[in-house]
Amino acid sequence: METLDNSNAQKMLPYNIWLQLVLRAGNGKVIPILERFGSALGVYNADTEVRLKSGLFSIKELERISKYTLSDALKIIEECEKDKITPIGFDNEKFPDKVRNISDPPLVLYYKGELPDTDNLPAICIVGPREISEFGEKAAYSLAYRLSRGGMIIISGGALGCDSAAHKGALKANGITMAVAPCGLAHDYLLVNRPLRDKILSNSGCLVSEYPPKASVQRNSFQVRNRILSAFSLGTVVIEASEHSGALITARHANEQGRDVFVIPGNPTLPQYKGSNKLLSDGAKPLLDANSVFDEYLPIFGEKINVEKAFEIGEEKNKNKTIQKKSAEGLSKEAKIVYNSLNKQKFTADDLLGIGISDN
Repeated sequence: METLDNSNAQKMLPYNIWLQLVLRAGNGKVIPILERFGSALGVYNADTEVRLKSGLFSIKELERISKYTLSDALKIIEECEKDKITPIGFDNEKFPDKVRNISDPPLVLYYKGELPDTDNLPAICIVGPREISEFGEKAAYSLAYRLSRGGMIIISGGALGCDSAAHKGALKANGITMAVAPCGLAHDYLLVNRPLRDKILSNSGCLVSEYPPKASVQRNSFQVRNRILSAFSLGTVVIEASEHSGALITARHANEQGRDVFVIPGNPTLPQYKGSNKLLSDGAKPLLDANSVFDEYLPIFGEKINVEKAFEIGEEKNKNKTIQKKSAEGLSKEAKIVYNSLNKQKFTADDLLGIGISDN
């Protein structure tokens, strides 16, 4: 499908919002429908008989076509303006390709803050349970801190437990982090975490959702949302996952989207690692330290990942490091990849546990 410049895309935006109201989030028929009708506007202008004969709409979806009007979409745009939320349509050239190219993309994304360029910058998703172990919480925080210091965008779901630890680790590193919400960005979801969301925005981060501003959390919202978490990312890190953990759904989406899945191996007798270890047996990459992630993406993002900086501790740098840093200046892209690889440091358990959650 051809993309539009921002001016023309804005004209089409109400139709994309309208069609997303009709199809609802996570609908796997978005691409076939757009291919058949050309655009959301094409669906809007089509005769009822043509829509019916296409065989692409369920009875309930056809009912919602009659129920929703363009006025409903325009009202949502007004709500966005009021709450400083930016809606961006599927056909907008600024819409992230990583999300556009999944099998079940959203027709509209809503965001607050600065939407990072995840098409051209390295981004990692970190997921795990709300009821996370002390080790898992520190692992999520420390890993996000290291990866963020090394130049990677940290993506998570904005919930309590693992999500919060990952966002806080990135913020501690003064890095960019994105929270993908399971509801509208103007909805009073998880009020206890509002200060964290505000801090993400004040640190040039971003809040994202495929739901209209005031949409509430529904029973399947988290499962539907999880495909967006993985879509924005190069890979998904599973910190801990029990047998029925939602993190397993994110990992499944990552696999289906052709993304990497990293897993921290755990004690097989502990319930919080039953799902994690199953992922490993199914072919996920074991995450033994932060270098497990850096190693994967240095060949692709050698100029944008700084492994040496990721492992620097404290603000004071000794003369040796100053000399090393200067020695890297002026190197070619290929040489910087080699330089970064040679300057990696081992990420030990002591180092992981040395960055406390209370430091945020």
